[in-house]
Amino acid sequence: MSIVLAAPIPGQSLTKEPKNMRFERPPDIANPLEALDMHIDNITRPEALRDAFHFLEEGLDLVSLVEGILRSAVMGGRHSLDVSLIIAPVLHEYIRGLALEADVEFEEGFDKAKDDGIEYTRDINRASKILQEMKKEQGMPTEEPVKMQPEQEEPMVEPEDMPPAPQGLMARRV
Repeated sequence: MSIVLAAPIPGQSLTKEPKNMRFERPPDIANPLEALDMHIDNITRPEALRDAFHFLEEGLDLVSLVEGILRSAVMGGRHSLDVSLIIAPVLHEYIRGLALEADVEFEEGFDKAKDDGIEYTRDINRASKILQEMKKEQGMPTEEPVKMQPEQEEPMVEPEDMPPAPQGLMARRV
């Protein structure tokens, strides 16, 4: 009876040539301004811009798009991670300006906690819009798409008869 193991053998990575992966070697671009120029040249190509706008319209937030672009460049050895951190805000604002100029609806992506409750509502609104477009194409009667509003949380009101909260460095609230 023979057992075939799919896992790598311990120490197998030591048998490969070091610096074999692109990101293990020095980056092609070390200057942040040159890296930013490269990314701006890439994003302003018509097919890249069309793809970026498509993803933004489909619900990908701008922060995730920029992070994906920069991670791809780091993994490809184009520039280092620290250069990505330096140029990320500028690239974000550049793509944001292009999207606003093209009237693309998108989410910024900075406040994830606030957006989590809206995600379901946004998906329902998007699905309703697609359904209406399909009905138009098939010649079926259409009604105005239902726009759901995100639920607003009511602020918590503490009862007046509660004792004051403990204060001090070691105080705990139970």
